[in-house]
Amino acid sequence: MSALPVIQADSEILLRHDHGGVATLTLNRPKQYNALSEAMLTSLQSALDAIAQDESIRVVVLAANGPAFCAGHDLKEMRADPRHERIAALFAQCSRMMQTLTALPQPVIARVQGLTTAAGLQLVAQCDLAVCAGTARFAASGINLGLFCATPSVPLVRNVPRKQAMEMLMTGDFIDAASAVERALVNRAVPADDLDAEVARLADSIKAKPREIVAMGKALFYRQIELGLAAAYDDAAAVMACNFMHADATEGVSAFVEKRKPSWS
Repeated sequence: MSALPVIQADSEILLRHDHGGVATLTLNRPKQYNALSEAMLTSLQSALDAIAQDESIRVVVLAANGPAFCAGHDLKEMRADPRHERIAALFAQCSRMMQTLTALPQPVIARVQGLTTAAGLQLVAQCDLAVCAGTARFAASGINLGLFCATPSVPLVRNVPRKQAMEMLMTGDFIDAASAVERALVNRAVPADDLDAEVARLADSIKAKPREIVAMGKALFYRQIELGLAAAYDDAAAVMACNFMHADATEGVSAFVEKRKPSWS
């Protein structure tokens, strides 16, 4: 099945391929290391907004073509028009797209095949899950250009322990795939030849669960992280009570008691 452009027939910077309930969005600017140009951000936002309304899509995979997953913002494009209002608007656009990944009802898996820096690191950290090739490398590299990775730091510190995150942000040094797993930036690293199979296994495991409960759980997961302990428990308890009354929970409990596989709605 061939990948299809998301926005227009003559715009192939982002490809979308739907198969078996999984929508794969592929960054397709390999010569530019898949830098997040204004057009790329617009394409990603449009694609994510469409997927959010598509109940046939159960999982989203964010992938990339070429040697790099994403090298961050398109600095050449930014330097061509460095007016403050334009740069501020670009970062606001990027922040909105990043938050859409979290707001999406479907879990998003980053499939990281190569080099990942700056806002590309932000993209990986913002996804719900991530699988990388053993050859992938990651860096909050903006500091090397005199640009502290401020916006990438937001999801980074929500994934990676503080002192390790601070070291990445202050040094701009690369970490390898094994370190990315150790620091919880990605879920697992596998040989490059096994990357697609491992992403598929993770997606299949999620697809086997009831859609509405997965969406409910994802929303609660991110809400409670930002709350104090008591408020988090109040929110979680309310969600659990509603969840228990859901038809899929009734079916799941019955299937467990009756020692059979559940049949989700």
